Amino acid sequence: MSISSFVASTCVQTAVYWGNPVNDGHGQNTYDAPVEIPCRWEGKKQLLKTYDSKGNIIEYIGVVFVNQDLDEDGCLFLGTLDDLDSGAFAEPEIMEDVFPIKQFEKLPSLRSSTDFYRKAYLTLWQYR
Repeated sequence: MSISSFVASTCVQTAVYWGNPVNDGHGQNTYDAPVEIPCRWEGKKQLLKTYDSKGNIIEYIGVVFVNQDLDEDGCLFLGTLDDLDSGAFAEPEIMEDVFPIKQFEKLPSLRSSTDFYRKAYLTLWQYR
């Protein structure tokens, strides 16, 4: 079984994803319409030795394993489109349980250049 097949088999939860973040010129992002994606959401706080541009340590609130590439500065919500407030479709920041993707990793599995392991690190809005 390939690593991508294994990850796909463990992605039994649904997340809503806002991709293609574009700065609106006022310090906020605009996004494509939200879509549902399969995932495995690990909701645990992790203090990783990653630093932002000001030298502050970043605290990740969760790691999400996915089957597709995601954009850094995109957003994720554990749930379905039906669970969203209507305003969150265009402005995901208004919902408490929507988190920005601070870091995205796409790692090739051993002995393969086409099979990948993907995970998104989520943080709080102040670290975006």
